[in-house]
Amino acid sequence: MRVGSFVLAAQFPGQGEGEALHRAVRSAEVAEEAGLDTVWLAEHHFVPYGTCPSAVTLAALLLGRTRRLRVGTAVSVLSTTHPVTLGEQAALLHVTSGGRFSLGVGRGGPWVDLEVFGSGLEAYEKGFPESLDLLVRWLREPSVGAVGERFRFREVPVVPRPSESLTETEGPEVVVACTSPASVRLAAERGLPMLLGMHIGDEEKAEMVALWRQHARACGRPAREIHRAAHVSAGVCQVADRRTDAVETLTKAMPGWLRQGLEAHVTVDGRARRMRDPLAYTELLCGLHPVGPPRLCADRLAATSERTGISRFALLVEGSGDLAATEENVRRLGAEVLPRLD
Repeated sequence: MRVGSFVLAAQFPGQGEGEALHRAVRSAEVAEEAGLDTVWLAEHHFVPYGTCPSAVTLAALLLGRTRRLRVGTAVSVLSTTHPVTLGEQAALLHVTSGGRFSLGVGRGGPWVDLEVFGSGLEAYEKGFPESLDLLVRWLREPSVGAVGERFRFREVPVVPRPSESLTETEGPEVVVACTSPASVRLAAERGLPMLLGMHIGDEEKAEMVALWRQHARACGRPAREIHRAAHVSAGVCQVADRRTDAVETLTKAMPGWLRQGLEAHVTVDGRARRMRDPLAYTELLCGLHPVGPPRLCADRLAATSERTGISRFALLVEGSGDLAATEENVRRLGAEVLPRLD
């Protein structure tokens, strides 16, 4: 089992953006010290829900500051960036880090980002498969051209080529954020592992893994590839001596962050959207994920892995909103929870 942290660089009420980003960087540095496997970095624009607008940029900083830790994006939004641009950045990080970079990608949402970056609503509604295929080709082939609906260009060489890295893998892994049967099928047809969100529980995640395997078999993916697919489960982790203390920490801090962060999202076309109740959502997360004493946290992770077949975790550890508390949470996760999973 490989346990990592999920870093949003969340801006809690009363905090500045610099404080949120400093906490994000420190939590990643402590994650390496604590023995975690990976740090997964979120990407958001124009909202305090997450203050990191470029997950690959922050990944570059953290890869430079660490020596063992794997760093991944969760996720880089393909609807607002050119897949070749992202592919070049991913290849650069793969080669220069000795293969420690993982590229998580997603479709994003119908936000004003699409207007600001000029990609338009169609990129979100229809363009994700074409962007994903072009990105994967860039990371796997020596030269690439495009004749699709969104992207058309002559064949050009891939520089730097991910395969030039002195590692066992030819290129960075690509993980796809999946929230619907359509996205599960998209990932399965390409043999790409999934990142599954923290808003759903073990039963739904198990169903999505089963659906992925069904589609992967149906389109002829190799049995070994299907068996070894390393899906990632996102969640929340708060370690405390008593479960009530852990729940109290999160229910005091997270609803305020969720309220101001989610309310700040603006749709590009004015469509209505329904926001979760922040307190109820926090309580839901506390019930689904490792929140409580070390033994409970370890048992919850083990149970999720057994029920879903997922062996990788990306756990939100900054739910207190406090730097010192976040560092302590990461250290306790490494020192008191991980040994119970061996």
